[in-house]
Amino acid sequence: MFNEKDLVAVNTLRALSVEQVEKANSGHPGLPMGAAPMAYALWAGHLNVNPELSDWPNRDRFVLSAGHGSALLYSLLHMSGFDVTIDDLKDFRQLNGRTPGHPEYRHTDGVEATTGPLGQGIAQAVGMAMAEQHTAAVYNTDEHQVIDHYTYTLVGDGDLMEGISYEAISYAGRQQLDKLIVLYDSNDISLDGDLDKAFNEDIKGRFESANWNYLRVEDGNNLDDISNAIQKAKENKGKPTLIEIKTIIGYGSPQQGTANTHGNPLGADNWTATREVYGWTHEAFDVPTEAQELFDEKVKNRGKEAYNAWLEVFNAYKEANPEKAKAFEQGFNGHLAEDYAANLEYKGTDANAEASRASSGAAIQGLAEKVPFLWGGSADLSGSNKTMIDSDADFMPENRAGRNIWFGVREFAMAAMMNGIALHGGTKVYAGTFFVFTDYLKAAVRLSALSNLPVTYVMTHDSVAVGEDGPTHEPIEHLAAFRAMPNLNLIRPADVNETYAAWKVAVESEDRPTMLVLSRQNLPVLEGSKELAEEGVRKGGYVISPSEGETPEGILIATGSEVSLAVEAQAKLKEQGVDVSVVSLPAQNLFDEQSAEYKESVLPKAVRNRMSIEMGSTFGWERYIGLDGVALGIDRFGASGPGNEVIEYFGFTADNVAAKYTEAFK
Repeated sequence: MFNEKDLVAVNTLRALSVEQVEKANSGHPGLPMGAAPMAYALWAGHLNVNPELSDWPNRDRFVLSAGHGSALLYSLLHMSGFDVTIDDLKDFRQLNGRTPGHPEYRHTDGVEATTGPLGQGIAQAVGMAMAEQHTAAVYNTDEHQVIDHYTYTLVGDGDLMEGISYEAISYAGRQQLDKLIVLYDSNDISLDGDLDKAFNEDIKGRFESANWNYLRVEDGNNLDDISNAIQKAKENKGKPTLIEIKTIIGYGSPQQGTANTHGNPLGADNWTATREVYGWTHEAFDVPTEAQELFDEKVKNRGKEAYNAWLEVFNAYKEANPEKAKAFEQGFNGHLAEDYAANLEYKGTDANAEASRASSGAAIQGLAEKVPFLWGGSADLSGSNKTMIDSDADFMPENRAGRNIWFGVREFAMAAMMNGIALHGGTKVYAGTFFVFTDYLKAAVRLSALSNLPVTYVMTHDSVAVGEDGPTHEPIEHLAAFRAMPNLNLIRPADVNETYAAWKVAVESEDRPTMLVLSRQNLPVLEGSKELAEEGVRKGGYVISPSEGETPEGILIATGSEVSLAVEAQAKLKEQGVDVSVVSLPAQNLFDEQSAEYKESVLPKAVRNRMSIEMGSTFGWERYIGLDGVALGIDRFGASGPGNEVIEYFGFTADNVAAKYTEAFK
């Protein structure tokens, strides 16, 4: 199947990758030098992509989980005809360049996922494979297979050492995701040195025990063996496949097979010696004609043919199934129907108090009826997180159309798989766990934000009101930590109306993840929120209970369950002749984005008597209360006991709020 010309193409990938690193004097040449053959065998022999339409819904997905080898990916993209130029390669790792140190989704054409933090790439690939199966089940007909593609990922030893890989592999095996194929660059070297110093697992046994198909290629330079293994993986049914490919890191270099080639430029002398091994006589960044012709034929043109064949199928599908085709296009474009939120009716103060997690559960039911491409689940806490869609079935091998995902106790992989689902397109996804367990998944939330992915995190049990479970389950620093994260909507709603408005923000988002932080305890419907919550939440903060005078003497600022407490304290202060307003500030980042005029209308600069009220760390509240303000919060770990007693123990009562205010502003 492959010949000497193909070896020239492989060496072109190696040379372009090394030259990027040498020019930048920074990067990781070892992986591209060792893994170029497997990448070429995949791209030239199997991967269906259309460089002229890189977001084609039915393209195969390729995720470079070992993101430090980004120079190889950029070389592949350039050679295959994506919008990655030779000048972009020369700009590798340079400020404001299009070829950053690790791959970034939406930054470089053809990059399917932001990777680099090891392990997250394979988990995102699992999410893509889930989405492929789900959208195929929803949209395909017996006559027209409009979704039918593979997900590939290239991983290294570091990926498989990370704990998230165990979670993701376990889930993929349980779900029998047989269109997921993992290429394992097995070179027995990690950054610090020989791999066996830290890792000597039976990879075959590990994957087979997780219900995976395992294949092995002994010679990582044998293109035919690699391609044949990929073909066998594609023909396998009922299990995802790992192909362990034995390679030599830094292949061809005098330092091959050592950690010296992992994360350092080769240097001029070593590159000169390596060029002799490759028989490489071309100038830096010079692409041989025969190599470009092969990429044009085997990747670019073949991909265009695959796209055109798919387009014929899709046009026939559209004619035979206009409603399904319309739903397909809406799903992949993320378009919501005008009445998508019709079931989210705001409530008056006569409605029963309910926990915001319960309000969120009701919102999910209402949205699921109007947004057929909404799906999600929980990390084995759906009964508490209220994340199940009551009217739908479970996503399982027997029913890929089911919209309830059983992620299991795999918080980190759950969040990364959500990212993969969003990257695949065609659906909107959410997932839940207890807010305190965001410690397990924060790194994946960071990639959600960095990648501009509109996923929704449903985080319940948001404070010390958790009670009897004690400090291990009571979040303290978590609000402050996630508020510090760029490009994340963190919304802590105060009642059912704010919760519904928060869900609207979440599902309408196109380029930003949303984290809903929800209560376990019941919250009363606030006076005025029926009318004010829609705009107020969208703007991040608003006056929920104004002072009687035109200008308040002071301002109580609160979030979540503490807003109703602030309103109670406002009444007590009024009895003492102190006239304050109450501001609900559910989303600090959204409030910060508003105009100066709007922020002044909510928090007038002239009013310096300000008090924040929140059952969590006081860190960050100085931005809103100023130098003269006082923060009522919890700057220690929680306590175990009945929730109402714990709340009172930490001073979150109307009497104490009023007392703290008058003490501070005598």
